[in-house]
Amino acid sequence: MKTTSRTTNAERAGRWFGRAWRGFVRQEARAVQWLAGKGLPAGVARLLLWIVKLAVFAVLLYVAFWLALLLAFAVAAAWLVRNSELDDEKQPELRDGHSGVGLYDKDDWRIDMGDPDDP
Repeated sequence: MKTTSRTTNAERAGRWFGRAWRGFVRQEARAVQWLAGKGLPAGVARLLLWIVKLAVFAVLLYVAFWLALLLAFAVAAAWLVRNSELDDEKQPELRDGHSGVGLYDKDDWRIDMGDPDDP
């Protein structure tokens, strides 16, 4: 058994997020002290920072909602294009059929107005 253990990627990421969080909390405390130094009560400064955090969170949720809606429409449009049967329908064509030369539909019915006795 080894005496030294290797640090996993998950542990390394957890430590990085922990350091980032501590730095964020430290900067928040500095902001509260700065606002208190400008004459704002500390409780009001904390409340102001909470309002800012909630506003940022609301903006992120708003953006995420519209991105998810855009993604849903893109997926729906791709599904509709994939399952469309526009090219499968046989188009009328000019040919010589049982009623003479003319436009015939998929059921072999002549669809143009013309006299079948005219050449």
